[in-house]
Amino acid sequence: MRIVTFEDARDIYLKMVQRGLSFSLSKLTFNQVKRTKSSFNAVHFDSSNWWIIPEVKQRWNALITGSKEVTYEEFVSRNFFQGYPSLQMVSIGSGVCSHELKLAELNPHWEIICVDFSDHLLAKAREVADEKQLKNIRFLSKDICGYEFPAHSIDVVFFHQSLHHFKEMDTFVKKKVVDKLKATGYLMMNEYVGVNRLQYAKEQIRAINKCLSLVPERQRLLYKTGLVKNWYYGSGLLRMIIADPSECVESENIRPVIHKYFETIFEKSFGGNLLMPVLKDISHHFINARVDLEKQMILNRLFECEDQYLSNHPSDFVFGIYRKRPQ
Repeated sequence: MRIVTFEDARDIYLKMVQRGLSFSLSKLTFNQVKRTKSSFNAVHFDSSNWWIIPEVKQRWNALITGSKEVTYEEFVSRNFFQGYPSLQMVSIGSGVCSHELKLAELNPHWEIICVDFSDHLLAKAREVADEKQLKNIRFLSKDICGYEFPAHSIDVVFFHQSLHHFKEMDTFVKKKVVDKLKATGYLMMNEYVGVNRLQYAKEQIRAINKCLSLVPERQRLLYKTGLVKNWYYGSGLLRMIIADPSECVESENIRPVIHKYFETIFEKSFGGNLLMPVLKDISHHFINARVDLEKQMILNRLFECEDQYLSNHPSDFVFGIYRKRPQ
């Protein structure tokens, strides 16, 4: 376990450059809820993370759906829940609701309820829903930990990169998911399920840096700086807690708890063990890789590096659909 690392100092500096001094100052409070909210209130923020790279998103598609051109929302809509004349899905920690809005468009017979504690993000999502004239999606500004849906009333509970923010995982899943689902209910998730607080093992840190060494120096320039990313040191526990007390707080317990209460219907791993830390703050160099052969080759080498690692290690990210076990 790492308490403080050089990565922390670098990340604090980069956050100030990329998101401004006010964002950094928002962390200087003993109120854990306020620190967590400050991490999520921005609809768009200036950063350079792996999810901005089109080829990375195509890789996720291929690993989850079998086709780089088919998103998981499209895949689910075509292959699951076909027998429901109507379906109620509750998305917990929905944020700006981009995935929920897409599911609402694809499935007009679904009723989707988005739950999040950020009024600001839900207001933006509501604007999009109104523009698209979507009548089958609702927005509920609540902290799910203090809000109760009726027991056995929901067909599907959905998490997209939000479940790893909840502590006491077994209790949370039992009370907020299992007990609220109908007897034939489902859980669907796209989640980080790796180690708590991103406290990567030394072997994983070595593999990350081996992968990073495949990137030429000019593509390792950190976003909005003249600094070069020569090494990845791993996140310190103290900064993780200060920045967002909820971040990956019990992420490694997600899969065991899910498998305790649910039967697996569909589950696919899509990596992230190496690509997420390697591409952090240098992803902007690769957003135009489609028209740059050299960058395509670099990304392909990185993908091969992660695939080799995944052949002997469990994936940090998983997409799955699970059916509630008989109670």
